[in-house]
Amino acid sequence: MKLVIQRVSKAWVKNLSSGQSREIQKGVVVFVGFSKDDSETVIARAVDRILGLRIFPEEGEKGDFSISVKEGNFEILVVPEFTLYGNIKKGRRPDFGEAKNFNEAKSLYEKFLEELKKHTEFKSGWFGAMQEVAIFNFGPVTLIYEK
Repeated sequence: MKLVIQRVSKAWVKNLSSGQSREIQKGVVVFVGFSKDDSETVIARAVDRILGLRIFPEEGEKGDFSISVKEGNFEILVVPEFTLYGNIKKGRRPDFGEAKNFNEAKSLYEKFLEELKKHTEFKSGWFGAMQEVAIFNFGPVTLIYEK
């Protein structure tokens, strides 16, 4: 499992087929991808890492990382992204051989959302849909978690 976590002042995701969109204010956008070797065992730890990340400053501070996502009750937008496992070392097109197949990845994504829902409210993108994502990175702060 690979997560790319971006601290944002606001963000939204739009489903290009349906036109439906979901938006958050101050919080994090979490891009989620699953490798072919991943199983459900990685999910609980990843959710714990997201919620416990101390990446927000105290009120009035600029660079201090002292408040966690959960402590600050910041918003979360989760976006599925299989391209996190795209390999670009050879050729001109990404190789997605390390990514989990569609059906298994969808199942893990749904389990990831179920686990996150046990701990907090959030918004999410659509698995398998063409989406447009707008991010206003606050910092900028971008972190990568891989298990």
